[in-house]
Amino acid sequence: MAGSSSKIRRKYEYVVIMHPDASEDEQKALFRKNAEIIKSFDGSVNHLDTWGKRKLGNAIDRLTRGTYFHSTFEATGACVAELERTMRINDKVLRFQSTRLDDRVSLAKFVEKWREALVETANREREREIKNQQRKAMRAEMGGGGGRDRGDRGDRGDRGDRGDRGDRGPRM
Repeated sequence: MAGSSSKIRRKYEYVVIMHPDASEDEQKALFRKNAEIIKSFDGSVNHLDTWGKRKLGNAIDRLTRGTYFHSTFEATGACVAELERTMRINDKVLRFQSTRLDDRVSLAKFVEKWREALVETANREREREIKNQQRKAMRAEMGGGGGRDRGDRGDRGDRGDRGDRGDRGPRM
């Protein structure tokens, strides 16, 4: 019974971040090899999306950008272990993560929801960028300092004579 559970095909997704200088041939070779590994374990690749070069959240080996890929597939747990082993060996792979998906949801439905979320994220990013550009334009119109020079301190009134202030003691 314990041996038969390793033969069950599960649904997975993985995200791979490759070195930004990796050629298109190197990228294709990696994913061709991954597809061969999945097929050798009686699995099937559902889809592969290229997100392109994006800024990394944290620098990896002094790199601030990476080429992102997302894929979904159906395979056994042993297949995932072999995929991760080959990606660890490849110098062009900066990071990767495999995640098991819910078996109750079809891969097509998962990919559809995932793409909708990706579109929403892109729209939010676009809106945020437009707001930032508008703020920059406002600052430029107002002279860059928020519209007031440092001498204008509002209604603070006269602060009066502050005296000698010699009794403050030594500064450390």
